[in-house]
Amino acid sequence: MPEEILGGDLSRLRQLNTQTALRVLRAAESMTLTELAKRTGLSRASTEDVVDDLLAQRWVAEVPPAAGVMGRPARRYRFRGDAGHALGVDIGGHRVRAVVTDLDGTVLGRAQAEVPEAAGREKRLAAADEMVAESLRDSGVDAADLWAVGVGTSGLVDPTGKVVLSVAIPEWTGLNLAEHFHGQMRKEVLVDNDGRLAALAEQWRGVARYAKDFVYLLAGLRTGLGLVIDGKLHRGFGGAAGEVGALPVTGWIRAQEHLAKWDGDAGDLFAAARAGNRAALGAVRRYVKDLSIGTASLVMTLDPQMVVLGGGFSRSADVLLEPLRRELDRQCLRTPEVRASTLGEESVALGAVRLALDHAERTMFAGPGPAEELKS
Repeated sequence: MPEEILGGDLSRLRQLNTQTALRVLRAAESMTLTELAKRTGLSRASTEDVVDDLLAQRWVAEVPPAAGVMGRPARRYRFRGDAGHALGVDIGGHRVRAVVTDLDGTVLGRAQAEVPEAAGREKRLAAADEMVAESLRDSGVDAADLWAVGVGTSGLVDPTGKVVLSVAIPEWTGLNLAEHFHGQMRKEVLVDNDGRLAALAEQWRGVARYAKDFVYLLAGLRTGLGLVIDGKLHRGFGGAAGEVGALPVTGWIRAQEHLAKWDGDAGDLFAAARAGNRAALGAVRRYVKDLSIGTASLVMTLDPQMVVLGGGFSRSADVLLEPLRRELDRQCLRTPEVRASTLGEESVALGAVRLALDHAERTMFAGPGPAEELKS
């Protein structure tokens, strides 16, 4: 916001200048006053005043000069990632996870626990609450210092954080997760489908960082999906975008059955396929064929730059990617790049963190001033 605007409330103008400088510093590793003044359009004097305010509010820190630098280097400043924290929670059919990060997304604490597939609502929520507490202890962060909480879960989730429909988790339909975690922590809570949040994490710090359009497959004991279109997570009008797995004709419902017939878990089957076992290779081929039908329909509809194979099965991408590429080549007019996620099983929790951080940043730059808005 140019400082030359005349009239109006000068204190409000100062707040706008502060937010502009904070936004610029947030996106950079560090900057000198001269660089910051040039990027914001403020005078040197106004820039110094703004930085002094941000230093006093502990939003910004001065960067120590590099060792061995001769002379008196220009003072540099950076946004303080440790000025606040976010929590991400992943509640799945077999496991619950919690991750605590600072505002830069650096993981400070984590916790996870197995949950029986048949566990009901009460037992699963108790496990999630316990993992939240454990991750906070591991990070050394107090719950009062969290700015927002993101939660990922399977099923269809509405904008209020209510699970409208869940097939994979018993007693989950109708549960309002936002209300539950807000009641526990008194923080803003945002809830979304696990496949979407995994896609958000992939866009944030995965192989799809530079892809504007991609299809994300959350491949595991169940198949989930996330769509990013024109750089934005796509939810659709009613939050059901991409739920092609609900159509029996796509084969996603039965796909895992090909793997379940193996004597052992999916990891054993993939290991056997890797070793050249013909029966295991046949099971993988049938699984991938079913997976490819829904994937191909999305590729033909969206023409994405990339398809990302994520979730627990991404650890066995060496035996899954090539068959998937062949199936897409056979069914699609143009096969996009097909890549494996590098985020592993923590992708949903990281996506939940990103959801919380996005909310914190919107609040940071929308209110009267960062300190007043986020510390209230």
